[in-house]
Amino acid sequence: MPQQATSQHFSPQVAECSNIVPLRQGVLPRHREYLSRWLEAGLRMGLFDAEITTTSQRGETHESSAAIEHILVWVRENPQPAYMLRPQGMHWVLIDQLREHKLGSYSSFEVALNTIRPVLPTAEIFAA
Repeated sequence: MPQQATSQHFSPQVAECSNIVPLRQGVLPRHREYLSRWLEAGLRMGLFDAEITTTSQRGETHESSAAIEHILVWVRENPQPAYMLRPQGMHWVLIDQLREHKLGSYSSFEVALNTIRPVLPTAEIFAA
């Protein structure tokens, strides 16, 4: 006897009680250390400064907000941040801040930074 398909309806209440946590990277101490070395190596190549900052993003429930860290990078040519690097899932998204344009998505924090300025040898790039 063939089985009948049953439809499952999920109410918003059930979804809010879920134990599923979205996987999101953050800025770890090793990222901070690499950012510092990358910035120091890139000063002679036009890098000026970098800042790790936190913004709040509203959750889907609109009752809670999640803190998201991102990195702003300044270059000598402009007083405004030129690049933003932020985690998105298990990747790092690089954004041209001046033109508000996504430049790419990278599986490694180090590769994303070296896309801006390749100032450290690739042998020093570690897995994310």
